[in-house]
Amino acid sequence: MLRAVGSLPCQTTEDEHVWIPVSDGTRLAAKIWRPVSSDDQPVPGILEYIPYRKRDLTAVRDSIHHPYLAGHGYACVRVDIRGTGESEGALTDEYLEREQRDAEDVLEWIANQPWCDGRTGMMGISWGGFAALQVAARKPESLRAIAIASFTDDRYSDDFHYMGGCLLSDNLAEAGTMFAHATLPPDPALVGDRWRDMWRERIEASGPWVDTWLAHQRRDDYWRHASVCENYSGVRCPVLASSGWADGYSNAVARLLANLDVPRKGLVGPWSHKYPHLGEPGPAIGYLQELVRWWDHWLKDADNDVMDGPMLLTWMQDSVPPSTSYEDRPGRWVGEPSWPSPNVRDVELPLSRHRIGSPGEEVADEPLTVQSPLSVGQFAGKWASYNAPPDMPYDQREEDGGSLVFETDPLPETCEIHGAPRVRLEISADKPVAMVAVRLSDVLPDGRATRVTYGVLNLTHRDGHDTPRPLEPGRRYQVSFDLNVVAQAFPAGHKIRLSLSSSYWPLVWPSPEQTCLTVHTGGSGLRLPLRTAGEEQVSRPFGEPEGAEPITVTQVEPGEHRWTVTRDLVDYESALEIVKDNGTVHYEDIDLDVGRRAYERYSSVADDFSSPRAETEWTMRFARGEWSATTVTRTVLTCTSTEFRLHATLDGYEGEKRLFSRNWQRTIPRDCV
Repeated sequence: MLRAVGSLPCQTTEDEHVWIPVSDGTRLAAKIWRPVSSDDQPVPGILEYIPYRKRDLTAVRDSIHHPYLAGHGYACVRVDIRGTGESEGALTDEYLEREQRDAEDVLEWIANQPWCDGRTGMMGISWGGFAALQVAARKPESLRAIAIASFTDDRYSDDFHYMGGCLLSDNLAEAGTMFAHATLPPDPALVGDRWRDMWRERIEASGPWVDTWLAHQRRDDYWRHASVCENYSGVRCPVLASSGWADGYSNAVARLLANLDVPRKGLVGPWSHKYPHLGEPGPAIGYLQELVRWWDHWLKDADNDVMDGPMLLTWMQDSVPPSTSYEDRPGRWVGEPSWPSPNVRDVELPLSRHRIGSPGEEVADEPLTVQSPLSVGQFAGKWASYNAPPDMPYDQREEDGGSLVFETDPLPETCEIHGAPRVRLEISADKPVAMVAVRLSDVLPDGRATRVTYGVLNLTHRDGHDTPRPLEPGRRYQVSFDLNVVAQAFPAGHKIRLSLSSSYWPLVWPSPEQTCLTVHTGGSGLRLPLRTAGEEQVSRPFGEPEGAEPITVTQVEPGEHRWTVTRDLVDYESALEIVKDNGTVHYEDIDLDVGRRAYERYSSVADDFSSPRAETEWTMRFARGEWSATTVTRTVLTCTSTEFRLHATLDGYEGEKRLFSRNWQRTIPRDCV
């Protein structure tokens, strides 16, 4: 539970709406919290730069951490990216060159304000974490440090678009999210009668972003742009990086620690896509206290111990039964002095018929086949969990029924892994385009199986994501790839299970045709990153989660959260239906009602690989007095064996009157996907 702190070292003031001009004349909307004393005694500035509406949608979260940091002596500037909130212009895609130039302009503006001492930092989660890392690689003069959560340094291989060269369903889900957010109106209370013209500009410039993302199905210059992994040396300021094991972004922290050449710290907890002080599953930590210490050291030259102790702190997860959500994950904090860690050694284990062997064991070269039904993957959960509604993987036994399974004997003692397990497969397929999904599970003595980590590979991408090549049916190929990084303890008496499937829908869009994979055991194996005893505790325990008192909001109409798997045994349609309806919330300080409902549905029929269908629909409503504005955005993606078919609609209403209506129809060729 987050503790609200009523008394902070500095008295603060709040500027609710400030215009920040950028170099092309566009004005961005900002909200600023800073110490009253900064009028005479300038302080460092901290920027959070995201497209999610400071005035309402992120207002509660912002009110928890920005006043807290301001109360510790910082000017916190929360800016909406152009075309969102009250910022002018239109937002047409993510991480554009213009977006990053705007951020540089904003940092320069902050550094030149009389209340700023010329030093700045950037912080953020998700888009905000991306933005901070990407801008840091551009080396703006005032930027001295960043603190980022739930981010990636690789936009193609480790984001919600593609994984292992496979198309993720979250590619459509996130496109639906941004289709909704990029077409919302500004608040007339701040921009006046211009609000309709600004809204019209956003809608006329809009479109379903998934259209662009599907036009780039391989790693090309579109994805290389703003992927910091292309040039780690571009980042020259200190980095505090965090994420969670239940998040889709669990890998980038380790990569930054291994590849950056700047002062850096890593932190990975049991959390989903949340800030660590709001972390779910718990335990959440006193992350804002850590931020204060981080900024004090790098922005105020404080001689504190923030850089002491392990480079990487992670939550070593204990075994738990499978569940679609957890309130807390048992475990303990462990420390690694560097990454890769001297406490971790790779152990190669051979694969034989349905067995994971012991190190050095000789096994027969035997062909084993798998041809998975489309139902494998219905209990996979979301690529990036938000821990609400229940979106984590459920018991893997049903998934394993359509998979090729290998497992160890019962473990004689506890086995801990920390890092990325790696699979090596000698494999062939009977079709030119095929994929393989690999899951690592903790099998309890009663047979229940909890997924620990997983990975997927589009086998046409075996030689690289920029040069996919069709398979020669029947030909053996040697492929190796990593599963997601994780820290997990397997108790004595449990088994470790490796499961391979040729489909993983709806988490991953299926191959064009049902495929039969043949795995040859003699050339296949599993590499586990085994952890031995090292630094077991943090050098300084984390405090309890705390923050400023959040603003008051009232639930006017109840919400609804649903996650439903259905199978119709008449027409053999299977579907996953997700409802995330926040109801209507009233923001007391600005007298605004906000309604937000998201709906997703992923379906397929029997084992018809041309039948997958994905749909997202968002309804967003804002109302104050006699004024109201509503947007309804809908995107549907279907396929044949050779192409993707996209249909999207957008409707905008003022009151009951529809002001805008747009339709899009697209056909995009499949490129070895």
